[in-house]
Amino acid sequence: MVLQVSNPNDVKIYTVSGTGSRAIPDWLARKKRRILKDDPEWRSRIELIQDFEFPEASIRVKTTKDGKFVMATGVYKPQIRVFELSEMSIKFDRHTDSENVDFEILSDDWTKSVFLQNDRTIEFHSQGGIYYKTRIPKFGRDLAYHYPTCDLLITSSSHEVYRLNLCQGRFLNPILTDATSGVNVGIINPVHQLYGFGTEDGRVEFWDPRSRSRVGLLTPSFPDELDNQSLSVTSMEYKNDGLSLAIGTSTGHILLYDLRSSNPWLVKDHQYGYPIKSIKWYYDDVTGDKGQNKIISADCKIIKIWDKENGAHFTSVEPITDINDICLVQDSGLIFVANEGIQIGAYYIPALGPAPKWCSFLDNLTEEMEENPQQNIYDDYKFITRKELENLGMDHLIGTNVLRPYMHGFFIDLRLHEQAKAIANPFAYVDYRENIIKERLEKERESRIRATKKLPKVNKELAGRLLHSSNKKKSNKEIVDPLKDTRFGELFLNPDFEIDKNSIEYKLLHPTLTSRFAHKESDDENGTHYDKNELYKEESGDSKTSESSETDSDEDLITQVNKQRRIKKIENGHTWIAHSGNQKPKKIEMKIGRMVGSPKDRKNKEIMGNMEMSFKIKNKNNKQSLDDNDSHKKSQKRNRRPASKNVLRGLG
Repeated sequence: MVLQVSNPNDVKIYTVSGTGSRAIPDWLARKKRRILKDDPEWRSRIELIQDFEFPEASIRVKTTKDGKFVMATGVYKPQIRVFELSEMSIKFDRHTDSENVDFEILSDDWTKSVFLQNDRTIEFHSQGGIYYKTRIPKFGRDLAYHYPTCDLLITSSSHEVYRLNLCQGRFLNPILTDATSGVNVGIINPVHQLYGFGTEDGRVEFWDPRSRSRVGLLTPSFPDELDNQSLSVTSMEYKNDGLSLAIGTSTGHILLYDLRSSNPWLVKDHQYGYPIKSIKWYYDDVTGDKGQNKIISADCKIIKIWDKENGAHFTSVEPITDINDICLVQDSGLIFVANEGIQIGAYYIPALGPAPKWCSFLDNLTEEMEENPQQNIYDDYKFITRKELENLGMDHLIGTNVLRPYMHGFFIDLRLHEQAKAIANPFAYVDYRENIIKERLEKERESRIRATKKLPKVNKELAGRLLHSSNKKKSNKEIVDPLKDTRFGELFLNPDFEIDKNSIEYKLLHPTLTSRFAHKESDDENGTHYDKNELYKEESGDSKTSESSETDSDEDLITQVNKQRRIKKIENGHTWIAHSGNQKPKKIEMKIGRMVGSPKDRKNKEIMGNMEMSFKIKNKNNKQSLDDNDSHKKSQKRNRRPASKNVLRGLG
């Protein structure tokens, strides 16, 4: 089962019954009730009160004073229906000769009632049926019953208000008002029994039933911009406190008055411009609810619920059919709406009050049904465009009952569409099965293979090295992604922080990184030629060596000097000096240590801090060069600083 719910102004409104709850297209109308079992919308419907409807429209709806019955009138044919709330079903219905304008329930239950017909007829109904029928001189517009005197007040299209005494069974002298076009509405104050008559001229007259004389005259006033508008009083309602009065006008305004003042304390605009048809003061004795101090007003398009103190909007109900009358179920948040649709509307607003006692299950029912999404009434149909219809070879069916035109395409029966699709593409299932298999294989591969992380566009190489180093340091502890560190976020987002590998600073900090053009001879911009064919490459195998070389200041300084003199390391600790032309290359030996020996030994040596650089010319005799290397190593060993302070340990 499903229940339609709306949420205007964050207030939930449940459509228990009404035209909005069964919005079925005309071409889906059922001709036979036995086939309704195949309709999922019909199967999941909620029918709070059985047959709570009329063949065409409902005109008036009211509840009895004991709260056990609902009486409503409607068309067509004109009829009266009484519903028993304890059984949640219709009790009986009666037909009348003319359409009902208004009615009053004279007893606490449904057994005594009076109906005002549009042919100037007044019908009295008892438990057995029509009890008495009479007529009035003018067409009646409204009814009001005065219980202390048993007077039935009938307003009409004349300036007279007819008085029919039900105790004596005769008409009394009418009440003569100053109206020129008729009296639209008449009400009786429930506390002090003061009569109130709203006229077509836009005035309200107050009459005392004891003296049968007028005691007051009220002319509704608007702000300056509305003073010139011609208006008439279309609805009125007293509050149970005996002092508050609500007046509805034909311009769509509601004015709230205190009977002790001639100026309204609040003017509410419905903003539709339609005459106000009904006004209800919400019950103040309902405790613990947001409905206190609220007024419910309705025109033919919308029902608005607002605050009586400041006019603040609380929520609104907008049925899809015109509204004729509204009725509040006592001490609850349920509202009955007579409208131009088949069903009588029933709207439940939990924010106003709880569910009535006779349907207390409605509170739990609304919560359960709200969780289930409403089924689509088009589940058995498929919407296709004209192009898809041509691809299926069914364009010849356009204009037949098989296709239902809708907007830019057609509705077609789902079973017929599946058959046509199978005929047009017999291998569709095979393709579908292959796609499903491929998707499953891809999911399995993703579970076996670790997905590579996307590297940022800025400093992509640095990000890769950081991720690689973090993966090497994996442990049982949670690993922090270095790319998500907020302290260095701009390093991988802002292009201004892009590392320039051609800058001198980068080359000083990374001396082991060189060009990757291996096995190629290259010339620089000045035409300088390098003798060796292979350039130095970074030794990535030993991470400790690379780290120490990057942090060793001595080697950084040497690298800077070598780069300035275009020196590249090639093999076995020897270096080669770049040359121009046909000059022979010279080999340079570089040693790190203190400068020792006599000044004679320091010949042909260049001193830079604690580094020793020896310049030797390459000899043709390889043996002599080897002897020179051995002698140099021995002298270096002999002149090495002792490991401890005991100098004698190194003698001998």
